[in-house]
Amino acid sequence: MMDFAYWLPIVWAVILVAAISIYVVLDGFDLGIGMLFAFERHPDRRDVMVNTIAPVWDGNETWMVLGGAVLYGVFPGAYSTLLPAFYLPIVLMLLALIFRGVAFEFRVMTRGTGREGMWNAGFMAGSGIAAFCQGAILGGVVQGIRVVDGAFAGGPLDFLTPFSVLCGLAVMCGYALLGATWLIWRTTGVLETSCRRWAARLAVGLFLGIVAVSLWTPLLHAPYLRRWTDWPNIVFVAPVPVLVVVLGALFVMGLRRGHSKGPFLCALGWFFLCLSGLGITVWPYAVPPGLTLWDVSSPPSSQFFQLVGTAILLPIILTYTIYSYHVFRGKVTETDGYH
Repeated sequence: MMDFAYWLPIVWAVILVAAISIYVVLDGFDLGIGMLFAFERHPDRRDVMVNTIAPVWDGNETWMVLGGAVLYGVFPGAYSTLLPAFYLPIVLMLLALIFRGVAFEFRVMTRGTGREGMWNAGFMAGSGIAAFCQGAILGGVVQGIRVVDGAFAGGPLDFLTPFSVLCGLAVMCGYALLGATWLIWRTTGVLETSCRRWAARLAVGLFLGIVAVSLWTPLLHAPYLRRWTDWPNIVFVAPVPVLVVVLGALFVMGLRRGHSKGPFLCALGWFFLCLSGLGITVWPYAVPPGLTLWDVSSPPSSQFFQLVGTAILLPIILTYTIYSYHVFRGKVTETDGYH
């Protein structure tokens, strides 16, 4: 029974990280496309950008809901501690996502009325604010929160520090890069050429952000530093920064050779490595720097009951997600339309 109770939180941690990672991948590039509206002013090309994500964008939030449900049902101690610490950015993020969704549809309905510009601006602002809040929340979790007797004991603005702001800006840059590389894959002509130019610049910004966050994070808490510098840990974690550089070289090569899918896959690889690095850093804490997975998890019987339901639902969600992307694959041009 002890082994069963020990391994269940680890299984759930893997499921939670997988849900967050899939959300970052799927919703990251459509938030990035919203931010890229700031660089593309031509209305027809903006429509093409939107049409590449229109059939699938609303299903991407499924993974955010799954992650929230896992946190609430399996790690209630973390949920009750983290939520009060991040009420402000969470509410702001949700409002931005709602307004962004409304703007997504209304920008088409108001075509020719003179109000399309307002909804385009809302689409851009909602995407940028949501991306920044997600990065700031992540940075706030990594830097740790004040906990007394298992409850949050800080203030509503404790999350807002130079480190969390850096993380927010890095995530914005990363999502914009995902959006640009997605459009390289899915578009043609002038728009694809512009996206290659944007992607080259955004990749430099993201790489600098990765370096800055990677150097700063181990200095936040002593266990973080030991995880990356102590022997033999360094042998197992060294491939992460090495692979970041390798993917950077492959990214540049793919852009120069005119590859369509390569830059997007390299950008996804960067995100995977960043999430892996953060996981290595904070493990086994659910609420850094003091509460572990086992401290905040629900009873084993509850975890097992929810695991059975998840084992049924997760393949269904994965199947319709993969199928939807398969159906709407291929290049999108100005002659194609979704609305």
